Amino acid sequence: MSATHTPHASSAKYAWAGGLRVFAAVMLGIAGLLGIFRGIMAIAEDDVFVTTPNYVFKFDLTGWGWVHLGLGVVAALVSFGLFMAASWARYSGIAIAALVIIANFLSLPYYPWWSVIMIAMSGFIIWALCVDRGEDTGTGRQS
Repeated sequence: MSATHTPHASSAKYAWAGGLRVFAAVMLGIAGLLGIFRGIMAIAEDDVFVTTPNYVFKFDLTGWGWVHLGLGVVAALVSFGLFMAASWARYSGIAIAALVIIANFLSLPYYPWWSVIMIAMSGFIIWALCVDRGEDTGTGRQS
C-alpha cells in the first residue's frame, strides 16, 4: 500500500484554511469598526484620552483620530474582500493589520489598554492570513 492523502483528510485541511480566512475577515472587520469608533472619539472628544507630556511620537490627538479612522475604514473594506476570498484582500489584510499594530504602538501612551488589545487582535489577524494559503483552496479556482 502506498501512503496517499485521502480526500477526507485533504478536505479537512481546506476547511481549516477556509475557517482561518473567515476568522481573519471577522476579526479585521471588528478591528476596522473599533478603529473607526476610536478615530471618531479622538476627533470629537480629546478628553477621553490620556495626555502624555514629552512623548517622542507626540501628535495632536485629532491627528491620531484621523489616522485611526482611515486605518479603520480601510480595514473594514479589506474584510469584505476577505469574505469574498479575493487574493488581493489576503495581502492587503496582512499589510493593514501591520499598520494597525504600528499605529497602536505609536499611540500607546494615549490609550494604553486599548492599544495593547488592538495590537494582539491584529497579531491574530496576521497569523490567520499567513497560515491560510489561498492557492490551497481545493476548489480549482484562484483565491
